[in-house]
Order: sequence, then C-alpha cells, then structure tokens
Amino acid sequence: MKFPTRTWTTLIGSVLLAACTAPIRPAPEAPPPVPVATSHSYPASAAASAEANREDAEAARIEALAPPAPPATGPEQYADLFDRMRAGFKVDDVEQRDVDVQLAWYISHPQYLDRVWERSERFMYHIVAEIEARGMPLEIALLPVVESAFEPYAQSWVRANGLWQFMPGTGERFGLKQDWWYDGRRDVVASTRAALDYLQYMHDEFFDDWLLAVAAYNCGEFRVQREVNANRARGLPVDFFSLHLPAETRAYVPKLMAMRRLVANPEDYGIAFSPIPNEPYFTKVDTGGQLDLTLAAELAGITLDEVYELNPGFHRWATDPAGPHFLLLPRDTADAFKRNLDLLSPDERVRVSLHTVKKGETVATIAKRYKTQAIVVRDMNSLDMAALLVVGSELRVPSAVVNLPAKVMLAAARVDGGGGRSGRRTAVHVVRSGDSLWRIAKRHRMDVATLARLNGMGPGDTLRAGQKLVLNSRGSSGSSRSASSGNSRAVSYKVRSGDTLSRIAQVFGVSVSDLVDWNGISRHTLLRPGQKLTVNVRSH
Repeated sequence: MKFPTRTWTTLIGSVLLAACTAPIRPAPEAPPPVPVATSHSYPASAAASAEANREDAEAARIEALAPPAPPATGPEQYADLFDRMRAGFKVDDVEQRDVDVQLAWYISHPQYLDRVWERSERFMYHIVAEIEARGMPLEIALLPVVESAFEPYAQSWVRANGLWQFMPGTGERFGLKQDWWYDGRRDVVASTRAALDYLQYMHDEFFDDWLLAVAAYNCGEFRVQREVNANRARGLPVDFFSLHLPAETRAYVPKLMAMRRLVANPEDYGIAFSPIPNEPYFTKVDTGGQLDLTLAAELAGITLDEVYELNPGFHRWATDPAGPHFLLLPRDTADAFKRNLDLLSPDERVRVSLHTVKKGETVATIAKRYKTQAIVVRDMNSLDMAALLVVGSELRVPSAVVNLPAKVMLAAARVDGGGGRSGRRTAVHVVRSGDSLWRIAKRHRMDVATLARLNGMGPGDTLRAGQKLVLNSRGSSGSSRSASSGNSRAVSYKVRSGDTLSRIAQVFGVSVSDLVDWNGISRHTLLRPGQKLTVNVRSH
C-alpha cells in the first residue's frame, strides 16, 4: 500500500520520538580485577591448596628416601680428646727394648698416669689444637708427660721451667719473656707456641725425622748434629737408636714412644683412661692493663688458686705492668669477668695501701716489708732514683700481704716422678760420679726395675752426683718376685718380634718362672709376635 508523502513523514517522526523517550539501560559492569599473589597470599582456591599440599608431601617423601647426611669429619667428630689424638698419630712405632722398659714402668704406675691426665685436662685441648693447626704429629702432645708430668710449675734441678721445661737461654731464643713479674716459660700459651716452633725447626734441620727432633729438644741440636756427623763419617746409620747420645736422651725418646704406644692401645696393657672432653677448657681474656690477681679471681667468681693454675707465667701479686695484658680463665667465667672488669676505674684495677714513711726507712726497706720490689714502689709513686723520702709522707704500696698461693711460692717445684712410694726407708745409696741405676742395682744385688720403682723413676733415667736413692722399703726384700704377690694386677702384654721370656721378665721386673706359671707355658715355649701374655705387675 502506498502512503502519501506526508504520512511517511509523520510515521518516521513518531518512531524517533518513541526512541528518545525509552529508558536508558546502563552498560554491564566490568569483572573485578584478579588479586595479584604476594608472599603473604594463600592459594586462591581449594584446588590450589590441595595441589600445594600434594607437593609438600612429595617433597617430604623424597627427603625421607634420601641417604642420611655423612657424619661430621675433622676434630669435632670426637667426644674424647684421646680419640682425636690417636687419629693424629703419625710417627711409626718402633720395636726397641728401651721402649719396652719405659712402657713397663708406665704400666706399673697407674696412679701416676691418673695424676698426669687429671692435670692435663686444663691444657691438652689447646696443645692438640695448636699442633693440628701446624700439621705436626699429635704424639708431640704427649711430650709434656715426659717433660713435666703436666705440672705447670715444674722446675728441674738445672732451672728448666714449665710444661715444656725451657731453659732460660732457650726460652729467650724463642721469644719467651722472663722478668720479675712474668716468666713466659711457664705461660701455657706462650711456651706451647715456642716449643712447637723449636720442634718444627729441628724437624726441618734433621731431614724430617721427628725422633731426632725430639732428641735435639732434650740435649740440643748441636749435640745431635755432632753425633750425626760422626756416624756419617764412619758410614753408620744416623737414626736416633744408632747415635751415641747422652743417657738422659737415650731414655727420653723411648719414654715418649712408650707413652705413644700406651695411649694408642691402652686396653692391650690393662689400662683405662678417663675421657678428656674434646672442648676448650679456658679462653683468653684481654685485661687492658695491669690487674691485681686476687681481684681478677673475684671478678671471675673463682679461687685465686684457679687463677694461678691457668696463669703460671705470672709469679707476683698482679700481672706484669708492661704486659702481656691477658689472662686465661675457665670458659664459663669469661663473660662475667669482662662485665665486672668494665665497671672498674683505672685506680681500682690494682689494690693499694697507703704507707706513712717513718724515720730511717728507704724505698728498699718499704718494698721488702710489702713483699715487692723497690722499682714497683717507685713506679707507683712516680719517684726517680735520686728522690729522697720525707718522714710523714704517704706512699702507695701493693696491698697484697702474700704474693702467691703456697704452690706458687715454692722456689723449685719438684717434677712429679710418679713415685707412689710409702713406708719408712731403711737403706739409702748416695750417687757418685759415673753411677747408673744398672750399676747400683748390680752392686746391691737387686734388679734395676725394682730399684727404679722404689725411687719413682724409670729404668733409663739418669742420675746426678749426690742424689740419694732408696734401696729397700720396710717389709720388702727388693726382690723382683715381689711383683707376683701383694697389691698387684694383671696386664696383657703383646709379644713383639725378638722377644724372649727372659727379656719380658726383665722388662717387667718379674721372674721367668712367674711368667711360665701365669701363662701355663713352659720355659721352652716359642713365642710368636702378636701373642699375648699375662703379666702380674705391682700397683703403686
């Protein structure tokens, strides 16, 4: 149907008007943004959470199937310091009668060994650690047993001092300070450093032979070098056992090797060592200057004796004003000591008293009264050598009345020879020039092992003119058969190449018939290396 033009116009206008009046619908909203995960976000869905749990479980399963971590290696793996030492032994054992003789002496003196190891607990960890750091054999850690029995105040009759028994000249040569206040030969840290320096030097000098180095430590490198040169000139071997060295040195090295053998396998000889913890006993604490040692003990909460046991280098009432400025203290006391030390003023570090000068007094007489030196009184009061004292004036003097504990005050501490002797002695021999234990034993019809045992010595020890030796004790005949009765104990001896019944009996100071009876064998039994024999030795 055809509409008129006017009609089309009217229709279109109506449609447009309807469109303009219809409600306007808003555009659909955009979806909210997905949050970005952060380190604190949780899985966005339960599915994601389950997936994470499955991954954790799988990781735990794989970890459980993995082989265990390898055990700790190195020094920290040992609980017992003896085990750490054994692992570091590098010197080969030697089959020598002299070593057997010294070993028998150690075996028959278990109480002596107990005393030695008890004393060593303070110092052994430090010594072992220092030796390991240098790559040296840990047999060297046993040398203080031979030198001083681990007695830090030990002093020999020739004025050797400390754990390592340094002579004054040798100590000075290797940097050990020695003055009125302080003796580095007794300082455990300083003397250990010096001893290892000396031993390493001689090891390098004597073609990497540790036995020759140890021998030179005892008698001097010049004596060893002289004997080496003499043997070379004659076409003879130059090992330790081939050299013509002093008797003391010929016994000295076997003592170390016997101790090495005993520590390596104590169970073979019926000996048990109490473990030594593989951890430091002491720590080194800076004092920042001179310090009264009685005050140091109070600051650390320990006794004065403990301070001196760890710091034997200081032999006066205070540390050396010129240094070293440190103390060795038990590890668990160091923090308290440092906190308390920080609270002190400079004037409180050294306790002083005031002395009123009287008529006729001098700096020297005042110093003597207070058990100190004149130079100390002068230093404390800024007095020069020409200064005169004024009657009625006051001087600052050390307040300490007793310088040291009784042990420290001994003029010459005796090296513990492990005597274990008891009872009243009824016969004494005065040593003459040229005497030896063997010659004296033969003269008095006794065996050398018994004579050595009665005097707390080793059969190879040297003697000095004027020394007094006990020949018998009350109730003892001095016979070697005494080892088979009374207070004795059985030890196991492993037969070595070349051993015979008579040799073993001589080493242990017993008779061949005793050995035969104890082991159910005959005098004609052929001994085999590695065979074990029971020997009853007297306990002291």
